[in-house]
Amino acid sequence: MMQNVHLAAETDEDDLYSGYNDYNPTYDTEELENDTAFQQAVKTSHGRRPPSKTSLASSMGRPMTGAIQDGVTRPMTAVRAAGFTKAALRGSAFDPLGQSRGPAPPLEARNEDSPEEKIRQLEKKVNELVEESCIANSCGDLKLALEKAKDAGRKERVLVRQREQVTSPENINLDLTYSVLFNLASQYSANEMYPEALNTYQVIVKNKMFSNAGRLKVNMGNIYLKQRNYSKAIKFYRMALDQIPSVHKEMRIKIMQNIGVTFIKTGQYSDAINSFEHIMSVAPNLKAGFNLILSYFAVGDQEKMKKAFQKLIAVPLETEEDGKYISPNDDPHTNLVIEAIKNDHLRQMERERKAMAEKYIMTAAKLIAPVIETSFAVGYDWCVEVVKASQYVELANDLEINKAIMYLRQKDFNQAVETLKMFEKKDSSVKSAAATNLSFLYYLENEFAQASSYAELAVNSDRYNPSALTNKGNTVFANGDYEKAAEFYKEALRNDSSCTEALYNIGLTYKKLNRLDEALDCFLKLHAILRNSAQVLYQIANIYELMEDPNQAMEWLMQLISVVPTDSRALSKLGGLYDSEGDKSQAFQYYYESYRYFPSNIEVIEWLGAYYIDTQFCEKAIQYFERASLIQPTQVKWQLMVASCFRRSGNYQKALDTYKDIHRKFPENVECLRFLVRLCTDIGLKEVQEYATKLKRLEKMKEIREQRTKSGRDGSGGLRGRRDGSAGSDGGQNCGAGSRGERLSVQLRALPRTEEPYDSSSNKELDASYVDPLGPQIERPRTATKKRVDEDDFADEELGDDLLPE
Repeated sequence: MMQNVHLAAETDEDDLYSGYNDYNPTYDTEELENDTAFQQAVKTSHGRRPPSKTSLASSMGRPMTGAIQDGVTRPMTAVRAAGFTKAALRGSAFDPLGQSRGPAPPLEARNEDSPEEKIRQLEKKVNELVEESCIANSCGDLKLALEKAKDAGRKERVLVRQREQVTSPENINLDLTYSVLFNLASQYSANEMYPEALNTYQVIVKNKMFSNAGRLKVNMGNIYLKQRNYSKAIKFYRMALDQIPSVHKEMRIKIMQNIGVTFIKTGQYSDAINSFEHIMSVAPNLKAGFNLILSYFAVGDQEKMKKAFQKLIAVPLETEEDGKYISPNDDPHTNLVIEAIKNDHLRQMERERKAMAEKYIMTAAKLIAPVIETSFAVGYDWCVEVVKASQYVELANDLEINKAIMYLRQKDFNQAVETLKMFEKKDSSVKSAAATNLSFLYYLENEFAQASSYAELAVNSDRYNPSALTNKGNTVFANGDYEKAAEFYKEALRNDSSCTEALYNIGLTYKKLNRLDEALDCFLKLHAILRNSAQVLYQIANIYELMEDPNQAMEWLMQLISVVPTDSRALSKLGGLYDSEGDKSQAFQYYYESYRYFPSNIEVIEWLGAYYIDTQFCEKAIQYFERASLIQPTQVKWQLMVASCFRRSGNYQKALDTYKDIHRKFPENVECLRFLVRLCTDIGLKEVQEYATKLKRLEKMKEIREQRTKSGRDGSGGLRGRRDGSAGSDGGQNCGAGSRGERLSVQLRALPRTEEPYDSSSNKELDASYVDPLGPQIERPRTATKKRVDEDDFADEELGDDLLPE
């Protein structure tokens, strides 16, 4: 059976189109002249005869349809698709990508020396320099940014010249040139090289090939504004405004806002009002609304101020509600998402925008409240009502507190207290703020019991309020319980590590407890926060002095003088330290500077006079003792020192006249009479007998007085002895009372008067002086007056606090 089966030979079937790509000489037109068959067909009728199969195939170069070629029949179109045979599939593999042809030839190597490649590399280098300049500017290295920008400008000019030599000018990269020039102008402006920045901007603006270059006139206007050339600034702002199309609404609004601010700086408030009114009608924003209120305040238009304040309140805040960040259920996935977005960058931006809005509204209300009505109280009430009807309801309480502060500025403490007491029934945060301020007021009036009670109320209302804790610590400090005061200050620091008042106060507390090392640590930490605080520098120097380290004390006092070079007390303190070290020349320098800034310090005057006497310059000492006699005219010793200086310098007549003048003012002064007797004897005047008689009379009276005093003491001592024998317990009480009175009198003598600041040369004890801890802190607004450092700054140790805002 298999004998009748014949397998087709693979060689019998071949590709029908094989050979069609072979070159056929028939189509060679150049050889047609040598083709005999072609020439014969052309010349005779041989070409019109029906050709044979062999001649046709040879002449046409391809087989006829249905013809047999190499044993394979050419397919007919109507029977089978042309070009498809099984033999073709059997004889060749599927290779659509032509991988059988082998790997592609290698790429042509880049020619590094070609002009196009050099231009490409130079352009890449310029772009890198511009990026490096921008990065350096963002990092704060302005000089490096400027150097990179200049380098980019130089290389860009070389690039332009090379490109002009190789290609046509139309192929120059204008975007790169623009970015290089713009970055260079920006870096000039950042380095305050304004003329160079303006010249660079002019190059960009005047080049018509740069599109939208006219917008840079805004930057030129900003530079003129920094230079206080307001007329040119307005001119360039208006030119930029004319070149910006109306579709760019936000840009036009910002330029108009700059124009309005420039008008305010020039005092053209009516033009500024027109600009800000247009902005508030088209696209209202907080800055424009606040500037509009300032403009109306400058012209004194009360009704327009009210309307502008209402417009400012109505500006949309465009922030999410706080309820969005509160989880509605206990879904862990939702809680995780809320926790993630609670403090992200968007939330921080919302907080900043809200804080800025509150700042503008509070400042505007405090500005217009005293002038929009007949009294500031009525004005504040109007502002409070408007705020309560807006989206900023929580600011109404702050305005009420500011109203109380306004009463304080007018010295109306009763009204301030009444206003603050209204908050006792409000929510906890407002109650804590009001109680803190009430504690402050009562503390200023030395009513420590009331101050302590309100400080306690503030702490109970808000335990995490550092100001309330600091006030509570101050009231405890005033009662002398330093350990407990330190605990309150520590708790305030735990709640708010940036509370500098608590840190300062705890340093003073440790100083009172004689824990000098811990006090020094506190003040050194505070110095790291407040680098130029005169009070902190003084406390550090004073602690080093108490630790018997005069070199460190002098070093910190030198830093203090660099901060407050005209403070006479710091200068005299430093002079005293040099005097104790035996350096009289340095001590004289600082004492003299102290006298120059404050010529009424008796201790400094006395030291300078004694210095000149020790150095045998009695004539120069006279002016200091004369000034001391003017300051203390009832003290005879200064006038005696003046006369003594005249006598030591050899001016006996002037000394005699001075002694006579002293005798007229103080006729019972024995020393003056003794010098008069001596001088009259030396000079040989007749008045010597008169002064001698007066001197004997005074000496005799002095002896009688002393005898009476002595006999009185003996009599009182015998009487006291008899009383002690009869009533010992009463005598003990009397002794106790006497010792107590003696102790109180010592303390009172040690206390300097309010007009007498503490000085190192004084004989008073520092610890005997009363320490007045300033404690209360005003919470809102948080601006505080800056304490002026003058001759009274270092009189006593004062606890730090937030003072009343100005």
